[in-house]
Amino acid sequence: MPQHSLSKQVTLTLEHYFDTLQEETPSDLYEMVIQQVEKPLIEFVLAKTDRNQSQSAQILGINRNTLRKKMQKYDLI
Repeated sequence: MPQHSLSKQVTLTLEHYFDTLQEETPSDLYEMVIQQVEKPLIEFVLAKTDRNQSQSAQILGINRNTLRKKMQKYDLI
């Protein structure tokens, strides 16, 4: 299986998404994509740090309070 960059994977997924829409018009596409990427990213980093929020926030490059808000948003707390 060929390796693709993350941006290429996103593009391929979006192409598939638009192909399956048929006549529907997409809405809130930006928020949908962000949520689909952000939640597994946070879950992955939390798992790698044994759920250490300070270390996870540092790896993600965000404030620990921001991480906690995102964890609440995605029901990860």
